[in-house]
Amino acid sequence: MTDILTGDFDYDLPEERIALFPAKERDGSRLLLYDGNTIASDIFKNIGNHISPRSLLVFNDTRVIRARLIFYKKSGARIEIFCLEPLDPPGYETSFSCSGPVEWKCIIGNLKKWKSGAVAMKFTSGGKEYDLKAEKAGEADEAWRIKFSWNCSGLSFGEVIEAAGHIPLPPYIGREDVKEDNDRYQTVYSAVKGSVAAPTAGLHFTEGVLESLSAKGINRVNVTLHVGAGTFQPVRSAGISAHTMHTEHFFVTIDTISRLIENEGNVIAVGTTSVRTIESIYWLGVRVIENPETNIDGMKVGQWEPYDRPLEISPEKALKALYGAMKKKGIRIIGASTQIIIVPGYRFRITNGIITNFHQPRSTLLLLIAAWTGKAWKDIYKYALDNGFRFLSYGDSSFLYRSRNNY
Repeated sequence: MTDILTGDFDYDLPEERIALFPAKERDGSRLLLYDGNTIASDIFKNIGNHISPRSLLVFNDTRVIRARLIFYKKSGARIEIFCLEPLDPPGYETSFSCSGPVEWKCIIGNLKKWKSGAVAMKFTSGGKEYDLKAEKAGEADEAWRIKFSWNCSGLSFGEVIEAAGHIPLPPYIGREDVKEDNDRYQTVYSAVKGSVAAPTAGLHFTEGVLESLSAKGINRVNVTLHVGAGTFQPVRSAGISAHTMHTEHFFVTIDTISRLIENEGNVIAVGTTSVRTIESIYWLGVRVIENPETNIDGMKVGQWEPYDRPLEISPEKALKALYGAMKKKGIRIIGASTQIIIVPGYRFRITNGIITNFHQPRSTLLLLIAAWTGKAWKDIYKYALDNGFRFLSYGDSSFLYRSRNNY
C-alpha cells in the first residue's frame, strides 16, 4: 500500500460538470457501460438490458436524515450543527424514538462564534410551534458531543429533526436545500433512517425500473449501511497508507446472507456503500472461521485487515460460516461496523459488478473504482468527460462489470 500515491488518482473536473440538481426524471440519467474491455452508453431506464438474468442486486436501504440544524445566536451569528451519529442513547432507532434529551456526535459550523451557553431555534410540527435547544457537552474525537432538548415530550427526536432540520446536501453542491431535494435526495426504496449522505447510485432507480428488473428474473436484496460524512473526506496524504478511513455502521439479515450464498458469482452491488458492506460481510465470516466462539454482533472490520491476512478462504465458506454462527445463536440480523478501505491491489470476494456514479478526484471512492477496473478508470472517466456525462451525487450513472473472480 505504500506504493499507492494519491496524485495518481487525480483528474481535472470542471465545476460546470458537477450536477447541482438531479436529472428531470430519475431513470432519465445517462448510463455508462464498461464490461472490462469496451465503453458504451445508454439511458438508465434500460439498465435491465445489460444485466444478466438471475443476477442478484444488492441495495443499501438506508434513509437520509435531515441532519443539518441551523441556529442563530442573538448576535445574528449562524451556527450550523451537523448530526453524525447518536451517542446517548446509542443506536439510531433508539435515539430517533427517544422523547427526551439526546446526545449526538456532531460537526459545528462557525464554532468560533459559539463559545459557551446554549443555542435555540423555533420549529413547527403538526401546526404547533416548539423550541429546540442545543448545548455543547464536550469534545468527541474531531467533533463535539451535542445535547439536544425540546419542549414537547410528545415528539420523538426523529420527528424533531424531520421538522427542524435540512437535507444534508454534499458540500460540493454549494447551495441550500430546496423542496425538490426532500424527494430526490432519497432512493425510492429507502427505509432505515441514519445516513447523512445518500447512497447516490440508487437515486436513478424508479419503481418502474425495479419492476422491469423483476420481470427479467433479476433478483434483489437489501443491506443497510448508514453513510457518514466521512464519505466526502478527501485523501490529503501523499500516500494512501497515511490516510485514516472513516468508519460506518451496517446491518445485514440472515436471509440476505443466505441469498448471497445462493447467488455467489452473480452479485451486483448498487453503489460503493453496498460494495463496502458485502465485502465486509466476507471478512466477518473469515473472523468466525478463525474463532468460532467470537461474539459476532458488533464486530468491526479494520481498515487494512483484508491486506494483512495471508490465508485465503472462499466466499462460499466465509458466508456459510457467518450464516451458521447466526443461526446457531438465533440472530436474525447482525450489526457491525467497517473501516475497510478498498484500493488497487484489493481482490473482490463477493462483488461481481458495480452500479455507481462518478466520483471526486483523489477520493477513496475513486480508489475503490480503480481497484475494480484497474488503470481503465482513466479511460472511463475520460469518456464520461468527453461525452457530456454529469458528475457526483446528482450526476449520471455507470455499470461496471466483468467475469467473476476465480478462486
